[in-house]
Amino acid sequence: MLSIIQAAGWPIWPLVACSVLGLALIFERFVALKTARVAPPKLLDEAITVSSKALPTPDVVNQLAQNSALGEVLASGLRTLNSNPQCTETDLRSAMEGTGRAVAHRLEKYLAALATIASAAPLLGLLGTVIGMIEIFGSQSGTGGVGSGNPAQLAHGISVALYNTAFGLIVAIPTLIFWRYFRARVDAYLLALELASEQFVRHLLRVRRK
Repeated sequence: MLSIIQAAGWPIWPLVACSVLGLALIFERFVALKTARVAPPKLLDEAITVSSKALPTPDVVNQLAQNSALGEVLASGLRTLNSNPQCTETDLRSAMEGTGRAVAHRLEKYLAALATIASAAPLLGLLGTVIGMIEIFGSQSGTGGVGSGNPAQLAHGISVALYNTAFGLIVAIPTLIFWRYFRARVDAYLLALELASEQFVRHLLRVRRK
């Protein structure tokens, strides 16, 4: 691999940086977007059970908020009722929607960077290809005309062009696949959070009427 990088010349180093950054972002997103950290399956039922008879204490609400992204959204509704038991349904929904937007922003973190890498990697590979072609034509521009250039420089120019093209695609294709995967995963989480929030709002309104 090192010999390939050396043969490809300096244009490949930005692609190497993109590949390292892309791998780091993919690993980080896999950890951050685990179901247990975003929307545990039984958390909504547990929150409804805990608050079915009366609003939980602030300590319980804080534990809920620290549980996951869904817990943070549900806890915002409980905090709103704890601070203002007479708040309107609109105020309650607004508080939870505001927290939901903050959570959504956090879930989408680094996805734009992955998309940028997926778009930029082929262009960087094309840049390396153009530079390789320039070296090829430069090696053929000797005083003796075409065909009298340095064969070693000609071979080097061809290797720079091909290696950079291939490496740009190698970086771009997996990054694009993972970006689409994470994008779909985030969209599914956001839908689950929205549905859970709506159900929890109706539950809190019923609890307040008791």
